[in-house]
Amino acid sequence: MASMADAALQSPAGASSPAPAQFDDLMLSMDVVDTLRHQEAFVARELNEDQREQELIERLRKIYRDQGIEVSDEIIAEGVKALKESRFVYTPPKPGFGVSLAKLWIARGRIGTGLAAVAGALGALWMGYFFFVERPARIEALRAQIEISQTLPKALDDAFSAVLAEAKTPDAKPKAEQFAADGRAALARQDASGARTALAGLDQLRADLRRSYQIMIVSRPSEPSGIYRNPPRNPGQQNYYLIVEAIGPDGRPISLPVTSEEDGTTKDVTKWAIRVNQQVFESVRRDKQDDGIVQNRLVGQKRRGYLDVNYSIPVSGGAIFKW
Repeated sequence: MASMADAALQSPAGASSPAPAQFDDLMLSMDVVDTLRHQEAFVARELNEDQREQELIERLRKIYRDQGIEVSDEIIAEGVKALKESRFVYTPPKPGFGVSLAKLWIARGRIGTGLAAVAGALGALWMGYFFFVERPARIEALRAQIEISQTLPKALDDAFSAVLAEAKTPDAKPKAEQFAADGRAALARQDASGARTALAGLDQLRADLRRSYQIMIVSRPSEPSGIYRNPPRNPGQQNYYLIVEAIGPDGRPISLPVTSEEDGTTKDVTKWAIRVNQQVFESVRRDKQDDGIVQNRLVGQKRRGYLDVNYSIPVSGGAIFKW
């Protein structure tokens, strides 16, 4: 405000540079309008009565005088007139396409930041989907394909060769060939599970060939060495059994799968009863009655490289594991 007053006082009527004086007058007029705008209640009351315009001018002159600024009546009158005509007042443009574009341009920084945040969130979601869903699925598909095309074929060939190398009996080869054929057929239809089942069969066949043990009659004072019973399906018949166990090369009992002839169930057991004829049963009974110990305990022997037990006494092949 002080610069405006100085400009008014330093611009005499006869100055040789009218352009700056006009500019200072314009600035003073704008300042008058601004002062009126800040005296809103006062202006609203005074400008509604045209006959009191002179009083309004006096009051404005006093406002400036109190600030140490001398403003001519012409400048004050021009400011009042400009206020009435809404000059020096910003009027917002009407809404339209151009205005909308301008607002978008002004807000481009804020909009850009928002779009960047959205893009970042979408990128994070995509990365999460890729690493936790899509990529594991691709890896699993690739792993399955490698298993079908490389891992399982080689494993089947190796297992088949291992069975043949271990076998000392011709009975093993047809079984190995059947497992290998089942595995290749499963691979041809992209059935990894079926191929793994065939591979497990070959591995079990090799394990059976490698196993060696003796089947011995149980001969302990607190345990029976034989039993006889009437089968549930034929109560009129009496079956005779020797209670046996499989003893490994280290002298410890081993578990073997045994199928009961009475109910057809199969179970891994370390002790079971094998059916024999009455003559063999009575022979073992007399042997144990002699001194409480069965002298000839050997029932059969399973040698490495073979699948079947070589029995040293007559047996029917039937067995039970409950009595």
